[in-house]
Amino acid sequence: MLIAMLILSYLIGSIPTGLIVGKKIWNKDLRRYGSGNIGATNAHRVLGPKGGALVFLLDFFKGELAVMLGMAVIGTPAAMMICGMFAIIGNMFSIFMKLKGGKGVSTTLGVLSILMPQVAVAVVVIWGAIVFTTRYVSLGSITAAIFAPICAAFLQYDRYYIVFTLIAMAFIIAKHRENLVRLRKGRENRF
Repeated sequence: MLIAMLILSYLIGSIPTGLIVGKKIWNKDLRRYGSGNIGATNAHRVLGPKGGALVFLLDFFKGELAVMLGMAVIGTPAAMMICGMFAIIGNMFSIFMKLKGGKGVSTTLGVLSILMPQVAVAVVVIWGAIVFTTRYVSLGSITAAIFAPICAAFLQYDRYYIVFTLIAMAFIIAKHRENLVRLRKGRENRF
């Protein structure tokens, strides 16, 4: 049963919502515009605020759905975390996009919103503060990722939750490696 849930969670995460929204509603392939990413930030740049918000919400709900699936079918925190992780991996390495995809930020936030709501709120505040002051979404995402396990430890979540955040955030930071290079060189796009 767990294997079926993991496959389903991965497939949920793999749905390329930005690509679908861009093509079906705005008639634009996000991969051909802006940064070429199918996530909410590029959707906002290319499709406007409504497109960005829609992509963010759909990716966010993919994370929530996977966690709820683990909760409903198996019912243990471990199953919820693993299903959430598989949705994040699916978002980043979509089977529908030849193992390419988004950077996992929105989907991870959806997972955190159910597993660790206090951490989710903390990382949104951190992300917002960085983006508001610097206008770099990537820097906000990287900083929030770094602080997520620290927040989980500070809020005294169980060590398994802290390990989960460490793994998820390592994936997010790794997916932002090109952004880190552009930030260092002063070539990163501002929001």
